[in-house]
Amino acid sequence: MPRRTATMLASTLLLIGLLCAGVLIKVPYAEMSPGPTVNTLGEHDGEPVLNIKDRKTYETSGHLNMTTVRVTGADYRMNLAEAVSGWLQHDSAVVPHSTLYPEDKSAKEVDEENAEEFSASQESAKVSALRELKIKVPSFVIVGSVVKGGASEGKLHAGDVVRAVDGKKVRDPKDVAGVVTKRKPGEKVRFTVVPASKAEAAEKAGKKLSARDEQQITVGTRKAEDDGRTIVGIQPAIGHAFPFDIDIKLADVGGPSAGLMFSLGIIDKLTPEDLTGGSFVAGTGTIDDKGKVGAIGGIQMKTVAARAKGAKFFLTPEDNCPTAAKDKPAGLTLVKTGTIGDAMDALEKIRKDDTGALPKCKAD
Repeated sequence: MPRRTATMLASTLLLIGLLCAGVLIKVPYAEMSPGPTVNTLGEHDGEPVLNIKDRKTYETSGHLNMTTVRVTGADYRMNLAEAVSGWLQHDSAVVPHSTLYPEDKSAKEVDEENAEEFSASQESAKVSALRELKIKVPSFVIVGSVVKGGASEGKLHAGDVVRAVDGKKVRDPKDVAGVVTKRKPGEKVRFTVVPASKAEAAEKAGKKLSARDEQQITVGTRKAEDDGRTIVGIQPAIGHAFPFDIDIKLADVGGPSAGLMFSLGIIDKLTPEDLTGGSFVAGTGTIDDKGKVGAIGGIQMKTVAARAKGAKFFLTPEDNCPTAAKDKPAGLTLVKTGTIGDAMDALEKIRKDDTGALPKCKAD
């Protein structure tokens, strides 16, 4: 066989071998890529994303799109070829599998955690929106969750309103731990609570909770395995009494990053002025009850998704600005946003076509 032919044959066989290896060799990585983007002012799967009852709402135009990141499943293992391809693409990110799916958590636990974060973000979006509109939203301490097998299981329930612990009124979740940890493990603690069912009924009827709704529940205590502190096996949280129903419907989405856009969508529907002026605005960011916008993951994938959908402006958490600005999609203005007030100011400038005054993201 001529040397040239032998060399070409060897090279071809080597290439085939490398391609086979690339397909067969599994690597411990996962991929993040641009996901769906949904207009919070519109519909999703035939239903309004935001449904507000018992309150006057107004027509809206334009877009206030929330954005997502698509990730490979917990059980899927990328092969070497897929990982290399992902590394070479500017609109995707290949990260260690453990970054998205920690080894100490099952896929089900990760999904449940994402669902809980999504639910909490909806709650904060409602609170921050109404407070921005100067609508009062009373808050109180509730049982956020009950530890399975813990001392409170079967006695306290998620959603119970905690009025006092050992006779001391509580106004913050930290107040509960402040009383419980002063007890010795094995001692009992008395909770004054309004059961979740009564609290929900009172909220729907527009009535305030009274002493007649309260129950006294005695719970034993145990020693925490990690640091020996006294615990009762609950996670206190903050609950809210909304003056009217705000229902957010968006399936197959997890995590807290849509909070800002949900909040703005609610405000737009409750105010006569059209917030966007017909413009296509997208964005992302967590939000707390006070309206502070927090950083999120996958910012570059979200800006790509937004621009591909048609967005011209992207409300960007200020802590994400440097990363987002490094690889900004052409034609998309990244607007630095630290609070819901910042977002409202930006929308006013967009509405008035004063875009030159927008606080834009800059790369470091």
